[in-house]
Amino acid sequence: MSMIFKFRMLSDENDNFVRDFEVMYDMSLLDFHNFITRSLEYDECMASFFTADDRWERVREFTAMDMGAGGEDGPLPMSEVLLGQVMRRIHDRLIWLFDMFGNRAYYLELLEAKEAEPGRSYPRVVFEHAPAPDQYDPEENEDEGSIFDEMMGDFNEFDGDDSYDDEY
Repeated sequence: MSMIFKFRMLSDENDNFVRDFEVMYDMSLLDFHNFITRSLEYDECMASFFTADDRWERVREFTAMDMGAGGEDGPLPMSEVLLGQVMRRIHDRLIWLFDMFGNRAYYLELLEAKEAEPGRSYPRVVFEHAPAPDQYDPEENEDEGSIFDEMMGDFNEFDGDDSYDDEY
């Protein structure tokens, strides 16, 4: 039975945007890029994946097109690299840079690795919240709060009520 990776994708342009994906661990980065592009309903674009450290700093680049500069430190083509080769532990991170000139990206974190469910087809979107930020116009992506604020809305009953003592 094959392994599945579950990723959470977030955007720094819209705190409400969330996508969870389940994909095969042996999917190429290029196939993952194409799946993300289709799932967000984006046009085909020049893009790169970067592995990222725990502070979301870019570490290693993988490009959609073969730039011929692979070597030890140069970018590798996405078509030659499998997810399982770059994602080794839960909470490993990827940055999907979809707008090279505007430096716009999505942030992906590996949440889970598990066995594929019989009868399921992969890759697939398993959770989505809020529309994807506009591919071409960042100004269209005005942040309207956050999913955290939305989820915690029921607990705002006491906002501004100073009659409650914080100390016991």
